[in-house]
Amino acid sequence: MTGPVLVGDEAVPVAGAARAALYLRVSTGRQAESDLSIPDQRRQITAYCVAKGWDVAAEFVETGNTATDDRRPAFQAMIDAALVKPPTFTVIIVHSFSRFFRDQFQFEFYVRKLAKNGVRLISITQDLGDDPMSVMMRQIMTLFDEYQSKENAKHTLRAMKENARQGYWNGALPPIGYRIVAAEQRGAKIKKKLEIDPIHADTVRLIYRLALTGDGDSGPMGIKSITTHLNERNIRTRDGGRWGIASVHQILTRTTYIGQHRFNTRDHKTRTAKPKAEHAVMDVPPIITEVEFEAVQAALKARSPKWMPPRAVSGPTLLTGICFCASCGGAMTLRTGKGSAGGMYRYYTCSTKARQGERGCRGLTVPMDKLDRAVVDHLEWRLLDPARLTTMMDQLLERREEWNERRRGHIAELRKRAAEAEAKLKRLYEAIENGVVDMADPSLKARIAELTAVRDQAQADAERATSAVERLGPAITSDSLRRFALAARRKLRNEDGTYRRDHLRALAQRVEVVDPSEIRILGTKTELLRTLVAAAGVESAAAGVRSFIPKWRAQGDSNPCFRRERAASRQ
Repeated sequence: MTGPVLVGDEAVPVAGAARAALYLRVSTGRQAESDLSIPDQRRQITAYCVAKGWDVAAEFVETGNTATDDRRPAFQAMIDAALVKPPTFTVIIVHSFSRFFRDQFQFEFYVRKLAKNGVRLISITQDLGDDPMSVMMRQIMTLFDEYQSKENAKHTLRAMKENARQGYWNGALPPIGYRIVAAEQRGAKIKKKLEIDPIHADTVRLIYRLALTGDGDSGPMGIKSITTHLNERNIRTRDGGRWGIASVHQILTRTTYIGQHRFNTRDHKTRTAKPKAEHAVMDVPPIITEVEFEAVQAALKARSPKWMPPRAVSGPTLLTGICFCASCGGAMTLRTGKGSAGGMYRYYTCSTKARQGERGCRGLTVPMDKLDRAVVDHLEWRLLDPARLTTMMDQLLERREEWNERRRGHIAELRKRAAEAEAKLKRLYEAIENGVVDMADPSLKARIAELTAVRDQAQADAERATSAVERLGPAITSDSLRRFALAARRKLRNEDGTYRRDHLRALAQRVEVVDPSEIRILGTKTELLRTLVAAAGVESAAAGVRSFIPKWRAQGDSNPCFRRERAASRQ
């Protein structure tokens, strides 16, 4: 082979016997294991080289990698060898252009890159030549290869989504707490499902328990605290490694653990999240309850910087993020100073005055320990008084119970409708068996479909309504209110006399300092009700504070405890 040849728009000189590199590729690991395609490609390409009188300089084998991108180890090694000066070989030979690339743009990019260094790409089944017409045909072929690849991927994904909806596992490593088991055999293919792994499922339950109630010595834990707790106690991951924040967060947010594993949640190339409408939900055995899961989501949401400033989530100060100046609405921030005896003093001070001076706000400064103590004392002895709690929540609890009763009546009606449709279907089937109804009757099929649709829809609606009632949580009684009040009082204080921020924030969402002798503590009745339900069920009192909206203390009920302390300090 002598003289220049045209590759794209590049003239490539080729002299003497060509030195060839063989590129052999199969798309899946299963094809590589069968050991059929690779030997066949090698046999045909080697015979082609012998016929041309070319020497085989190198061989690059790609097992189980797609040609839609260039993230292929053997491919990159081949490109590196082809781009050295002088190149290790002068031609790259493939069985078909689809073995090299199934992306038309990337195909042309690499062909031109190779051509600049004097290396040609040849397909033994699509030997088109080097003239402009052949180049155009090659480009059409590679464009069709790309289209075909995308169509195949679309149909494969559709089949995998349906497989997941039917409850079968599509492959890959299962979530921690589960293991893969054979479910049934269809022809030569074994369908697989997930079952609970009893060893690691206990670790998942422990993580949720720590997030909800803590370890007994603390309140509910955040993700970082849970990670530290697991590592300090030598509780290892499935592969024996140490826990990280990302893996704990994934466990606490994955719906798999309530029996709903989601497939096709991210784009496999860009790793961007897909809309929920594109997810396929696979039923698996649940490890935790939906109530526990929703409680954890509420707690994570409450701690999220998107809902509360980061300093309020992680800062050591009790009222950071919920304490405000009543005059200007600015946050009360921590300030320190030295006393005459050399001691350090800590204050809550209006941030507006600190930034803008007295023109911004007249400014308020309150000793931190006194304000903290006043807020906790008021919550402990006023809000958490069982009689006062009952009076405050009476109307809301009545509305809650009325809603509950209406929903139960609706569920009973739906189940009755489903039962009636089922009974009619049975009578219709009996009539068919007894020969009373003619199978050729054109209206028969439509009637069966109608009754089946009514039955299935009623059953589905009843299940959804039942889930809504279950999520509402247990009933709140006078006795449960009393138990809640006593338990919450204990949880507000640690054994060393310090206060617990998470429990306080579940009861109060905003503290307004009116003047140095008067404060207002505000919150929402719905948030308080959620905390009551949590205490009666599985959630903790720290399941999260989602709102700053003042409702249950909207009339500015001043704190007499703080006033008494202020008066005593003046004497």
